[in-house]
Amino acid sequence: MLKNYSLLFVLLFFFSCKKASAPPPQPQVSTFYKNVITADDRKTITPEEAKTYHVNSTYKYEYRTGHPGHYKYNYHVKGINIKGDSVFGNINTEGKYGAGILITDSIPELEINTEWVSHGKLKAVDKKGNEYQLVVK
Repeated sequence: MLKNYSLLFVLLFFFSCKKASAPPPQPQVSTFYKNVITADDRKTITPEEAKTYHVNSTYKYEYRTGHPGHYKYNYHVKGINIKGDSVFGNINTEGKYGAGILITDSIPELEINTEWVSHGKLKAVDKKGNEYQLVVK
């Protein structure tokens, strides 16, 4: 009886241990997302981004592109600089960070990098290190 179980075990082991084939290669996902958003990103929409262009007047963004988990948003913003002067502009964000252009009374276009600090509020820094407090319009 023990011999029959041993034979059964050997047969089951033999038939269940086929040589495993390598898994099929994963398709490479073509993406237009960059690791870093730049101020120039807001100026044009690539053909890839145009395929996923979406506008929703319920939310404060002007438009968004991308797919769930990888959306890039465009916002009009306004705020103040450290002196209390008014500024306004346009930014693109992806995740917590973004970049764009601010317009002030003294400088027509000022490149900035942004970071979300709370819902609808951003902190921006220009290349000279000047800080701006912004809100989305």
